[in-house]
Amino acid sequence: MTNDGRIVWVRDEANIVRDSNGDPSYIQGVLLDLSDILQPREVLLKNENKFRTIFEEIAVGIALVNQEGRIIESNRALQKMLGYGGEELFNRSLHEFVYAEDKDKDLDLYKKMIKEKQTSYRGERRYLRKDGSLFWGRIHITLVWNLKGEFQSMIHMVEDINEWKQLEIQFLQAQKMETVGRLAGGIAHDLNNLFTVLSGYSQLSLMDLKEDGSLRENLLEIKKAIHKASQLTNRLLAISRHQVMDMKVIDLNQLVRDLENILVRTIGEDIELVTHLDEEVGRVKTDPTQMEQVILNLVVNARDAMPNGGRLVIETRNVDLDETYAQTHFNISPGRFVLLSIRDTGCGMTPEIKERIFDPFFTTKTKEKGTGLGLSTVYNIIKQSGGNIWVYSEPGQGSTFKIYLPRVEQEAVSKDSSFHRDEKIEFPHGKETLLFVEDEVSLRSLSSKILRNQGYTVLEASNGEEALELVRRSMDRPIHLLITDLVMPQMGGKQLVEEFKRLYPEARILFISGYGEEEILHQESNLPNGFFLPKPFSPLELSQKVREVLDR
Repeated sequence: MTNDGRIVWVRDEANIVRDSNGDPSYIQGVLLDLSDILQPREVLLKNENKFRTIFEEIAVGIALVNQEGRIIESNRALQKMLGYGGEELFNRSLHEFVYAEDKDKDLDLYKKMIKEKQTSYRGERRYLRKDGSLFWGRIHITLVWNLKGEFQSMIHMVEDINEWKQLEIQFLQAQKMETVGRLAGGIAHDLNNLFTVLSGYSQLSLMDLKEDGSLRENLLEIKKAIHKASQLTNRLLAISRHQVMDMKVIDLNQLVRDLENILVRTIGEDIELVTHLDEEVGRVKTDPTQMEQVILNLVVNARDAMPNGGRLVIETRNVDLDETYAQTHFNISPGRFVLLSIRDTGCGMTPEIKERIFDPFFTTKTKEKGTGLGLSTVYNIIKQSGGNIWVYSEPGQGSTFKIYLPRVEQEAVSKDSSFHRDEKIEFPHGKETLLFVEDEVSLRSLSSKILRNQGYTVLEASNGEEALELVRRSMDRPIHLLITDLVMPQMGGKQLVEEFKRLYPEARILFISGYGEEEILHQESNLPNGFFLPKPFSPLELSQKVREVLDR
């Protein structure tokens, strides 16, 4: 140590000087200052320790890979991501842990980088953990070259972006469903117009027939086919989220119990049905009929995933989703929910299939067994109920569908036992004046004919503007009911009602549509309260609805 307190490195060389008798006389030595040599080495050691600490503690996974592509060193973050210890990873190829679908792309990349002497690459890869689960990683690969320009080693950095990737997938799924939904809604609207006309004329023809025979049988078969086709359009409406939902506060446990016998018959004897229903579970607001459809769809899929038998577990419980959960799941807010979980021990799904299961018309089943509309219908029924649905699945590990529905504090509504259907067809009559506005000519003509046959005076218009012009020319006569489609060229039904109500404030309103927009109508604060009749409708349904609205 110097007199100013500095520590210096020195080399000490000494020897004993002896007298003529050979006895030690004194010691002479030399001190060589080695600071310029040893201090940089000390700095290097300190830096090495510092960078070693950074290497081990950084949240990004790092692997040092030799010329043969084998791991010579890995940090804790990478070991944690993959689920292996450092000794387990040593001398193994990092390529082993790349998901099968990405392996070829991975090898081609390395070859290209070495061939073209690229320095670095950034991209995304899927990796498999020790437990078989998959995760997404954002990768940064750096190649190290020696002074001769030869490939020497590789630094492979992996950042776990699994949560971010799941959010991206969920966002793209929502966008895709929105786009397909618009298309499906438009198709359903046009089809429902046609089905209403076909159903109407076949019903009128049946009424005109005086006796049974092959013609009556043929017409009945046509009506059956129209009914099946209209069920398909209802599924399209569910995809577009325009399906009419009869929202009620329900007890989810009771719904599952009511379905239990049907579910047991559906899955067969080889599959064990187990229910874990929390008796303290809260109430939810949804369409009970649609929710039954959701459960049946998921149970049928679970059955098909277990051809050799297995176990199906249906569970309900209260859950509170916090901010952390909301941040890692797209389009969900923290709050109090009821969880409906349906879990099977079937074949499970690959990541590629799992990403597409909610796509309309996507199916892994044969044409005879599936249309590809089941899960997309489930997805949109849950969305219309204000809920969310997630799927967890690995090949060979079964699948779990988790549905989260917002909890409500209201009491559940009991089933209406007084409902009955009058099988006798009675067409109610009337003498009021009606204004029927519909851009589809054949549907307008049929509906007007049906209503005129029941004694009504019917004025017709093809759109809102034409209807208002007709009304202004006929102000001397009363109009008791406006029947209007919602979606029409030039002026739609909503705007027409606003203008019409200024001229006839006492008149009643009946909306018709193939889009199923009843809920939207009641949310429109600037619209007068109107009634709704979804397409397709039969002549009897139209006549009864018109009479119901007029008598209110």
